[in-house]
Amino acid sequence: MNKRICVIFTGGTIGSFADGDTVDLSSENKSALIELYKQQYGSDIRFDELRPLDILSENIQFNDLDAMAACLRAVDKSKFDGIIITHGTDTLSFTATLFSQIFCDIPIPLVFVSALYPLNDKRSRGVENFAGAVKFIEEEQLKGVFVSFRNDFENLRIHLASRITVAEQISGHFSSVMGAPLCELSGDKFVYSDSPYIPAKEAIAARRAPYGKYDLCKDIVTIRARSFLDFSYYNFGQKQPRAVVIELYHSGTVCTSGEETNVLKFIDYCRGLGVSVILSPVDSSARVYASARELMDKCILAYDTSFEMTVVKVMLALGKDKDISAELSTNNFFEKIHG
Repeated sequence: MNKRICVIFTGGTIGSFADGDTVDLSSENKSALIELYKQQYGSDIRFDELRPLDILSENIQFNDLDAMAACLRAVDKSKFDGIIITHGTDTLSFTATLFSQIFCDIPIPLVFVSALYPLNDKRSRGVENFAGAVKFIEEEQLKGVFVSFRNDFENLRIHLASRITVAEQISGHFSSVMGAPLCELSGDKFVYSDSPYIPAKEAIAARRAPYGKYDLCKDIVTIRARSFLDFSYYNFGQKQPRAVVIELYHSGTVCTSGEETNVLKFIDYCRGLGVSVILSPVDSSARVYASARELMDKCILAYDTSFEMTVVKVMLALGKDKDISAELSTNNFFEKIHG
């Protein structure tokens, strides 16, 4: 029996065209991706197409995520071998991370595909990324949420969506936490990573408990550690968030010296307002720097997950009035590196 794949188009560069120096959404060639795939790869696969939205991903709002999720939820999974979602690269890491949680129990592979350039740009790998997703669905038959993407000078890789990190500056390349994708396409076969951080195929193929109902809280502020970051600019007198998530340096540190640059003073300020402070990412297996010791008693530490996952889990926890630490401790779809 021929394979059947549901393709959910949402816009993004992979659904855009280039006209001179401008890239914009195309309303004329929404099926161009599938047509180009058939021309280049040939296929007897049946593709069903859905289009819940058509948007550049940097402009995605909460209601757009809801529309995408509702569309996916309405698909009869028993009729398909897999589902592909086309998505823009700018916010791919957030949407893929979120969907790895709320659709952690999906019984077929759900694969996100993107492109750094429009399909009519010869540099685009949109069709190749799509073809990788199709091949992964055809051959691997795993359950869960994944990302298919090829960086320059590398083989096409399949990432666990729960571990995808934000695109690299300027290049737009994607990687997984610890630099370990699930597998990569070598020749005509997928070769699985031998990293100790990657779960076994049997675990990925196993049935998982559903996440349940969810709601996202948008009342959070994210801050990234930088040299000479002045925390005094974050004054919540007029509008107060429910939580602040601080992205740490790779060593699990942030400045604890000086006045305006001292995160300890900022944390005390937030605590006085009843605002939760979460630090991420924190490697539970690493030694703790002396400068970070005092932080452990003053805020919530997000262990062994990406910063993107921490943000998603904080939003999910607050959205359903759940304890943040409890949400961060879950391991719904292999997001925990040491889980």
